[in-house]
Parts: sequence; structure tokens; C-alpha cells
Amino acid sequence: MASRQFATFEVDGQLFGVEVNTVQEVLSYNEYTPVPLAPPAVGGLFNLRGQVIAAVDLRVQLGLARQALQGPVMNVILRGDGEPVSLLVDKIGEVVDLDDETFEPPPDTLSGPTRELVVGTFKLDGRLMLALDVNQAVDTYRATN
Repeated sequence: MASRQFATFEVDGQLFGVEVNTVQEVLSYNEYTPVPLAPPAVGGLFNLRGQVIAAVDLRVQLGLARQALQGPVMNVILRGDGEPVSLLVDKIGEVVDLDDETFEPPPDTLSGPTRELVVGTFKLDGRLMLALDVNQAVDTYRATN
């Protein structure tokens, strides 16, 4: 039986996951530089060991209120098609092994911006994990076009 590993995290109490092979690292950071005239989902920029990383607020991508960037904020640094990009999330979860046979398409009740970002679901111990499309999640122009 084939399985995949997912790094999990929460936004607004909902459990999300991305395949581990798309994650560079997870960290807490608290100094972000604003980006004037950037799309609303861009939370700012930060310096990670000499590399400038754009932080995308997943709350905004999901149609929720912007995250307050005061104090440490959790970041999931993703390896995108080009430069690494950070997703700002509320809480970091754990890495889970999931069987491909338990993968299901997004439920019909999932709507709005979340529907565009989710590729499917997995049922975990009484919770539903929404598997994110990494490219859609970091596309800050998606919502503005």
C-alpha cells in the first residue's frame, strides 16, 4: 500500500497539510519587512540566513482576516518552482504518514477560496486534514485576478 508523508499545521482551527517533500523547514520568526503595493496576502519579507523570503499569509488566501505580525509567527517554508516561499500559519502540527487509499477529493460542501487551494482530504483521528495545492497556496495574484 502506497503512502505519503504530510507536514500538518492549523489555520483558524482547521487542519491542513502539505507533502513533506515540498517543505524546506518550519520555524518561528518575528521580524517582517512590509512590502508596499504588494497583494494583500503578502505578509512581508524576512531574512533567513542571508536569503530574502516572502511570507504569504495563508489566512488571507483562505478568505480570513489577516494575521497580526506581532511577536513570533509560525512559518512553513516551502520549496516552490523558484525561490522558497513561507506560508504564515497559526500552529504547527506534526508529520503524518497517510495511505493513498484514504485520500478523498475535496467535499462538495467546501466552497470559496478554500476550495481553490485544496486538492483533497484525509480523515485523521476524528479530524479532517485538507491537503493543500502548494502552488495555489503561494500564488498571491490568484485572488486579485
